[in-house]
Amino acid sequence: MSKSGHTKLEKLYRLTYFMDISLFLKAASDMLAALPTKSEHKITKPRKNVSYGELKKFQEYRTQLDNCCYQLFQIIQDCTNRGLLPHTLIEEVKEISQKIQSERFRISVLGEFSQGKSTLLNALLGEEIQPVREIPCTGMVTVLKYGIKKRVICRYKDGREEEIPFEQYQLKVTISEDAALGCLSDELVDNEIDEIVFEHPDLELCSSGVEIVDSPGLNEHPERTAITQKLLKDTDAVIFLTNASHPLTQVERGFLKDVRTQLNPGKENQPATNLFIVGNFIDLVRTEKGREQVQKKIEIFVQGQNPIVAGENRVHFISAQAALDAILRGTEDEYLKAFQHFTQSLEKFLTFDSGRVKIKHSISKINRVIEKGLYLLSQSEDILNGKIQISKTEKYKILEQIGEASGYDIKVRYIANILKKEASVPAKNAYDKWRENLNSCMKAKSEKWFSKHSPVFNQENLIQDYVNQFRRDLSQEIDAQVNNTLTSGILKEYIDKLDLEIAMILKVIQGKVNKLNQQIPTQWSDPLYLEISGINDNFIGDRALWGGIGIGGATAIALIVFAGLGLTPVLILAGLAAGMVGEIGSGMIGFNGINDQIKRKVCEIGIQNLDKLKIDQELNKIVGSVFNSRVESASRVIAEAIALYENLLEQQEKAHNETLEQREAEKMWIYQKRQELEQVQNGLEVILSKCTSDSKN
Repeated sequence: MSKSGHTKLEKLYRLTYFMDISLFLKAASDMLAALPTKSEHKITKPRKNVSYGELKKFQEYRTQLDNCCYQLFQIIQDCTNRGLLPHTLIEEVKEISQKIQSERFRISVLGEFSQGKSTLLNALLGEEIQPVREIPCTGMVTVLKYGIKKRVICRYKDGREEEIPFEQYQLKVTISEDAALGCLSDELVDNEIDEIVFEHPDLELCSSGVEIVDSPGLNEHPERTAITQKLLKDTDAVIFLTNASHPLTQVERGFLKDVRTQLNPGKENQPATNLFIVGNFIDLVRTEKGREQVQKKIEIFVQGQNPIVAGENRVHFISAQAALDAILRGTEDEYLKAFQHFTQSLEKFLTFDSGRVKIKHSISKINRVIEKGLYLLSQSEDILNGKIQISKTEKYKILEQIGEASGYDIKVRYIANILKKEASVPAKNAYDKWRENLNSCMKAKSEKWFSKHSPVFNQENLIQDYVNQFRRDLSQEIDAQVNNTLTSGILKEYIDKLDLEIAMILKVIQGKVNKLNQQIPTQWSDPLYLEISGINDNFIGDRALWGGIGIGGATAIALIVFAGLGLTPVLILAGLAAGMVGEIGSGMIGFNGINDQIKRKVCEIGIQNLDKLKIDQELNKIVGSVFNSRVESASRVIAEAIALYENLLEQQEKAHNETLEQREAEKMWIYQKRQELEQVQNGLEVILSKCTSDSKN
């Protein structure tokens, strides 16, 4: 064929080709136009957000309480400036107000990797904020909270804080796919970020006074579990997610029992009232029979003979993804209804159980300040009316009492220091005994370690598995050492001694005040009694002791071991690579003995690193903090006693120098302030009545 013939054929072929393509594209376009548009969560109508009316109502009560605090502060400040009330009352009101303003409900979301925690959070928030994927995703503790503007704050383990661009948020909180798939310890453990705080002005739940904590997945690495346990200390409610298609694995059951213990310090076997069990992915259980079986299986375990949870509506079955899809589309289906039932149960608990307790506690503290103010203003009237006369002898006696009270403060601190030193000896002995048995204990535990990897062909993966199991078992041993030995035995004995000494000293102070009241008919033994009874309430029972060292102490040490001072699998792997892997490769160790040798090396190197950390010293610091908290509480009472003495002398001096007309004007002013205090008190009763009424409806 001629060259021109080839050219014509080529042109004809190209024309036909492009005509076919054009026709194909047109046909495809027509087909796509006829199909329903795929939703990519583009909102075509308003989102069907879950409303939180009861939580908003609680926030209104909180605002009203803070307003009461502000009114009280103004009244007391006016009276203090006039020399009628001691300055300690101002500090007391400030402390209460700060507590109320910072009061938030804190919800912790727990569960193993890939159970849908991040998707649940997105559904709770009504917005796709948390990163989601099929493999382990969230790499650190993330706190979602309300803020006046959208911003992200990184808090580092060394105390630094850094605001980062919003675009970097998901990148920061997400571990790499390599780390998620291969459990690479250098990324999972050695991250310098402690937590990431995400603030947003438009999140419905967070704007209703809730902070949500998204925890790393459990049980992949022991240090992650230690971090998660730390979160339980200050939480109001815990949501535990399990996969409804294969719910409550043996590992999850063990963890739930541990969560129950952490949430009930001192009452380990009692069910937790603030724990919600959520079976996610219920949409994957297709048959009604299957759903009934799943529900029965979970309820038997968590609410059976040895219940994990207590309270109404503590077990729920949802599909977080289906609920989120419905929220973003603005539609309603069975999954959204189930999700709303869950959120309403959670809201009811936060407001009517936890919230009502918070409000009652705040009202009680505010009322205590008001009562002290009323007592002391009544005393001021008695001074102005001449009912209280202080002679020179009595004045010297009061000055002597001030000196004695200062001495009592020094005495409390002295006794506490002695008891701290005395407690450190048996504590150190207990630690040494524990450490002496640690080698054999860990060796025995290592016999139960398991890895699916080959000791010859997958050495690093096998070693990594054993490192993780070593860290898990060591964490449990440390936890048991702190909680069982110290909390229930050695430490409690010395704390009880300190509490007894403080109670005796405060009783002496109260007795001296009562005796002085008989000589000079003052009113201020009553406010001092209120303060002393308050400190005694704090010392009753084991909760104060547990709050000082219990879960906080054990977990703090575990975090030091695993996150703060360098005991990482990387170091252990390095030691094993130098001293062990070479022996394996050269054939110096028989195949059957390789596993035992690797386990022995893991224990040996791990415990060597543990000894470098001086855990006993960290333990002493935690023990010291328990003593110090009690000393500071006692010192505040003594400082108030001194302030009452000083205020009495100042008022007597002032009344002595005033004219009759000035004293009458002062009495009218005091009467007005007493009325204002009673108005604040009445306002508190109204808030409490409304709160109680709401909880019954």
